[in-house]
Amino acid sequence: MPVSFRSSDSASPMRVLPLLAVSLAMVMNLFACKEKEKEMMKGNFDPEHFATMTTTDVSTLISDSGVVRYKIESPLWLVFDQAKEPRWDFPKGIHLEKYNDMFRVEAEVRCDSARYFQNKQLWRLDGYVEITNIAGEKFLTPQLFWDQRQQKLYSDSFIHIERQGRVIEGYGFNSNERLTQYEVRKVMGMFPASDFKPGMQSPDSVSHAPSPVPVAPDSTHKP
Repeated sequence: MPVSFRSSDSASPMRVLPLLAVSLAMVMNLFACKEKEKEMMKGNFDPEHFATMTTTDVSTLISDSGVVRYKIESPLWLVFDQAKEPRWDFPKGIHLEKYNDMFRVEAEVRCDSARYFQNKQLWRLDGYVEITNIAGEKFLTPQLFWDQRQQKLYSDSFIHIERQGRVIEGYGFNSNERLTQYEVRKVMGMFPASDFKPGMQSPDSVSHAPSPVPVAPDSTHKP
């Protein structure tokens, strides 16, 4: 609260001193209240569960070394940069596009929820995860990890791949970041897309693959 003084010829130092004392007491009391408020806020603040930034209806471009690499769209973006392990949370899902040097979309990601660990440069995608690569191949899984530092994707969960008129299903998945070379660690079935029905048992399904099965976009390898 601002306090002003007006000097006059009739005012004596003895009259001004009490006013100064009262004003000083008011300022000190205000300062003490502010410090107490800060201490209370600090005591109640949990950096693990309290977002330091909340943004709704997000649509933003992310650059790397001055080049736009990603576009992120999400209904809700929570930033926990004061947490022990700083992270971004997208609890209502995310739509992400990854661009190449020509600003062409080389991968598109959609999922029900996502978390990005900033220090590790690691994405964890959960729920209904759908990824489409530059060749138009579609990858479906309930959980996928994207390690930007190592430039790779991986999952230990069920994986469903639709490619070149063929469907591949299995458990465990490794890929490069562009999804141009990948492998299914435990293939459960490979069959024509026209014959595929959700939940079906393929005639040539394999219950246990002896080794990971690499699958490249132009590969004709069968397990």
